Amino acid sequence: MKILLTFLLGAACAPVHARTPAVNLMPDGSRDMYIGIGFVSAPAYDGARRPRRMAVPVLQGEWSNGVFVSGMNAGIHLSDQPSLEFGPLLAVQARRSESGNGAALGGASLNSMIVNTSSLTPEDGAPPNQPGVNARSAGPNRLSGMDVIDTRLQLGGFVNVYLSPDVRLTNNILAGAGKGSDGVIWNLGIQRVMVQSSPHHRVALAAGVSVVNRSYNSSFFGVTQGESLRSGNRAYAPGAGLNGASAGVRWHWSLTPSWLLINNVQATRVLGDARKSPLVERPTGFLVSSALAYRF
Repeated sequence: MKILLTFLLGAACAPVHARTPAVNLMPDGSRDMYIGIGFVSAPAYDGARRPRRMAVPVLQGEWSNGVFVSGMNAGIHLSDQPSLEFGPLLAVQARRSESGNGAALGGASLNSMIVNTSSLTPEDGAPPNQPGVNARSAGPNRLSGMDVIDTRLQLGGFVNVYLSPDVRLTNNILAGAGKGSDGVIWNLGIQRVMVQSSPHHRVALAAGVSVVNRSYNSSFFGVTQGESLRSGNRAYAPGAGLNGASAGVRWHWSLTPSWLLINNVQATRVLGDARKSPLVERPTGFLVSSALAYRF
């Protein structure tokens, strides 16, 4: 069973890795479609302490001409070699407001979210506010007073290589994120694709890192002087470099030939200059999701 689930939270954990389904080997004129509903719990934004929980739609489609849609990602498989995947890639960066990352999947915007606001005290040792700035202390919501980052369309491409039938190196780059639409993120990963533990159960493992340019880090982890005055966070200007890492496991349970239950657990870590941002309350986060999908 192909990977089909993308719970897109913009930058809900480490920067989201755009996902591409496996190389297209479908008969001419055919398609493979999934729709469903899922539930996800993840940090409200990269480095947030408080979780955000919401129901989201699930969507994936693949066509024999190589076109695919997977959540908020879309692209085209141009390779005809089973061991190599490449092609153009589009992805949508979700909006980030003072309440955290928005979520949109398949064009459906989800603005009604359940937020747990307990235990929001910053970690011990969190960077103090900038001396000399007459601003209120950073409160339990460190995005309060920060500029909104609007939804952006990211353009790029992917190149994936199979080291063996079960092990895939993933590589994609996307440009267009952030406040000025000039943020660039490069995602590198390795996947141990579906290991079948029984006729109806399969497990996949994945790990990856992300590298970003200065504009990307400045948008999501920087604090301008104006934002510092409004939010109480100290001013901060991060540079480019390693931004985050993630590792996770996904379990697919085929309930029937048409119905599939997908469960996902992922650990993430904010790294580099992003880790030093006053917006980061807890550098390590966890994403847990479960979804029921119908194949047709």
